[in-house]
Amino acid sequence: MRITDVTVDLVDLPAQPPFRWRAGLPGSEGPVTGGILRVHTDAGLIGEAHTRRGVIVADLVRRRIRDDLIGRDPLWRELLWQRLWELDRIEELPIYALGLVDVALWDLAGKAANLPVHQLLGTYRDAIPAYASTVTFSCVEEYLDVADQCLAAGYTAIKLHAWGDARADADLCQKLRAHVGDGVPLMYDGSAGFDLADAVYVGEALAEAGYVWYEEPMREFSVTAYRWLAERVTIPLLVAETSDGAHMNVADFIQAGAAGRVRTSAQYKGGITGAMRIAHLAESFQLRAEVHGSGIVNAHLCMAIPNTSYYESLVFTNPVVREAAVDPDGMVRAPSAPGIGYDTGRY
Repeated sequence: MRITDVTVDLVDLPAQPPFRWRAGLPGSEGPVTGGILRVHTDAGLIGEAHTRRGVIVADLVRRRIRDDLIGRDPLWRELLWQRLWELDRIEELPIYALGLVDVALWDLAGKAANLPVHQLLGTYRDAIPAYASTVTFSCVEEYLDVADQCLAAGYTAIKLHAWGDARADADLCQKLRAHVGDGVPLMYDGSAGFDLADAVYVGEALAEAGYVWYEEPMREFSVTAYRWLAERVTIPLLVAETSDGAHMNVADFIQAGAAGRVRTSAQYKGGITGAMRIAHLAESFQLRAEVHGSGIVNAHLCMAIPNTSYYESLVFTNPVVREAAVDPDGMVRAPSAPGIGYDTGRY
């Protein structure tokens, strides 16, 4: 079997529900031009991967990626993953584009084997609990109301995205703990909004309130800054969400003693191959590799990675609407269609 073409079909994606993130970050997007990357073969099998950045990905495929892949065996995923890293040296590929070909190749391999991708990876579980991952709401009272709705909808854990104000965010986190009690796992995501001093302040409040993890409080350019933070707070830091370099960069966080847990994902870590590399790296140090983001590709990862805890399910609105992939009992079930299964309609 050989690759005969790599294409990107541009598609108009609808506007997201109106929402916002912390101060300084854009929130919901209007209509965007997405893309479906497809790897075509002489056997008639086609693997695909989806992106919300279709125009940029289409340009990269046309100029760099397509010609490098044509004629190669699509089942040589490791070689082709390494090829994309070589092209990254020239293009500085956007982090969201680096793993798209890899996802498409896993989709193709699953279709060839007539198995869902998580079974090709080696299934560890067939269901996983989802946590409700909030957007940014207006006030403490609204967050408490949203939390009540999330728990009533079946979610058993909640992660906050707040305002990016260290004092206000710390106060919110402690009030939410008092509101839901000690039995509900809570997490907090700083969305890289703080410097070291403010990150320490929030971290101390989270530790006092018994939060499970403290995610991306600072930009992830400086591993040293994260080491200093880890030395000053007791709450586990969840690191390497958006940092470049996949497993190589994650290794630096771990070696520095800055990682209480690490992030992995298909979107930001070089596709499925890169995400699994990070999971195995973390496991060798007895660390958890928490899968970042929702969607069916990450659901496959959640089923295959033993050292992960939850599926991340975004809550965009108040009133709360539970994601279709999450059952009323708060669980996400393993995809069953061959390949990725984009057309199943649940994700």
